[in-house]
Amino acid sequence: MPYWLMKSEPDELSIHALQRLGRARWDGVRNYQARNFLRSMQAGELFFFYHSSCAQPGIAGIGRIAAGVYPDPTALDPDSPYFDAKASAEKNPWSALDVEFVEAFTTVIALPQLKAAAALANLALVQKGSRLSVMPVSAPEWAAVLDLR
Repeated sequence: MPYWLMKSEPDELSIHALQRLGRARWDGVRNYQARNFLRSMQAGELFFFYHSSCAQPGIAGIGRIAAGVYPDPTALDPDSPYFDAKASAEKNPWSALDVEFVEAFTTVIALPQLKAAAALANLALVQKGSRLSVMPVSAPEWAAVLDLR
């Protein structure tokens, strides 16, 4: 089973908000490579929930893909910050999916801690210039991150 890492700004959706909600829509992905990763996800797969663009960026917990992809409705909403004027109901290039809460970590595994772990040297997140909001995580990398909890 593939594993993933998905980034969200905590003021948009945090691991604790997902915990309260139980399930939420993951939308607003506007990078084609990240979108393609999103489209390859299957219900039941696990992902690390990464808090980005905040005081303490890092892995805050674990979520599960609850339902497969569907057209991202925010692309069609002119009031959404993710509105895409080129998208239409007939041709929406963007995808969303539903995620559910699994676990919130007691402490966030901070980015410097992830970068310092030798077992995570090839993790896409720690590569120079890596800015994707959705990325795959190998099984050994998944285990190495869990060991940092």
